Amino acid sequence: MRRKEQMENTGKRFSKRDAWLLAAAALVILVVFVIFRQFSGGSGSTVTVTVGGEVYGTYSLDEDQKIDIKINGTVTNVLVIRDHQADMTEADCPDQLCVRQKAISKDHETIVCLPNQVVAEVSNPNGENELDDVAN
Repeated sequence: MRRKEQMENTGKRFSKRDAWLLAAAALVILVVFVIFRQFSGGSGSTVTVTVGGEVYGTYSLDEDQKIDIKINGTVTNVLVIRDHQADMTEADCPDQLCVRQKAISKDHETIVCLPNQVVAEVSNPNGENELDDVAN
């Protein structure tokens, strides 16, 4: 009964133990999130570039290269593959959102340049590290 009276007198709702419990729970959630983020999705081996819904080309992520994406003879976007990652480094669109996206390397990651209708998507045609859609 004395503890209850103390809590009523001090007006505290949380004790030090409550704070430690919340900190421990937050730490566990953070660790699980980092592990899930790190290991979700396998690495891809190719990047497929489409322009206006048509396949422009498929390129290996194992080979460092620079791909000039041309629309009507004019280079509109530049995709650079380096260190097993694809990165859109240049675009002639006004918003430059595709250039600001992070480099991609995992299966099904994409970079989209909406004004130029350019999409770069990482895939793994060999099927390695890919999970089934159905789980029993």
